[in-house]
Amino acid sequence: MSTFTTRGLFGRMARGMMPAVSSAALIFGILLGLTSAAHADLDGHGPDSWRVHGVASNDVLNARMGPGTNYAVIETFAHDERGLQQITCVPFYTAAHFERMTQAQFDALPSRWCLMRDRSMMKAGWVAQRFITPDDTVAAPAGMIEQPASADEEIEQAQAMVQNLYEAQIRADRGTEPDPLFGGLAGNYFTSDIVDLLQSGWFEAHPLYDAQDFDVRITRIAPDPDQPMLRGMITIRADFTNFGHPRTAYFYLRRDTTQPGAALRIFRVQHEGWSYP
Repeated sequence: MSTFTTRGLFGRMARGMMPAVSSAALIFGILLGLTSAAHADLDGHGPDSWRVHGVASNDVLNARMGPGTNYAVIETFAHDERGLQQITCVPFYTAAHFERMTQAQFDALPSRWCLMRDRSMMKAGWVAQRFITPDDTVAAPAGMIEQPASADEEIEQAQAMVQNLYEAQIRADRGTEPDPLFGGLAGNYFTSDIVDLLQSGWFEAHPLYDAQDFDVRITRIAPDPDQPMLRGMITIRADFTNFGHPRTAYFYLRRDTTQPGAALRIFRVQHEGWSYP
């Protein structure tokens, strides 16, 4: 692909954003009550809503003080409870860790527990992950999901989305188009929870450039050569230079069942030493 460049300054006053916050403050804010916080099925990030399943109609799902049956029950969720929010899960692993694990390593992990809260945020506790499932699966029945001709075609779609995102960002930096990270355009690229975080301005470095000051030249955007797809997760690698220094970003995409046709969307961007969100 041809290279393209941009120059700019990304700081606290850029585009009228809120002041940058520390990582600790960000985590604290999420736990205390961000109504559309980043949730996860990999590491606390994923569907916006979850529901209880696999519990008998005459029973309830116990929510415990900690991740295991040795902790006391502090709350219960109804057998058909919906609209639950997921804060985090253990064992904890990022998308990058998940990608590197073999199936044997994944199978050897202990049973997973997730910290959940109800939609009113009045009840919260740890539950066994096997008793929760994404609530948004009902939004896109199997017959309504557009199936690509092949995994290769889906990877090509993901690569094109990341390339289009960078090209749109560079046009925005030149002042010729609206910024794709803000306004109504972000939903064309990212899952809804990331869109909410982008609108809040909760990042110190640019999510695409990994910098506040940038003189960027994009050199290559392509599927990850080692593992372009794993269990439905697609990894796209973006290589670029900033002020002549080589940098690499990884984009993780999957089907978003809240979107028409369960369209592909970016759910994480990872740079060296940090990821968004």
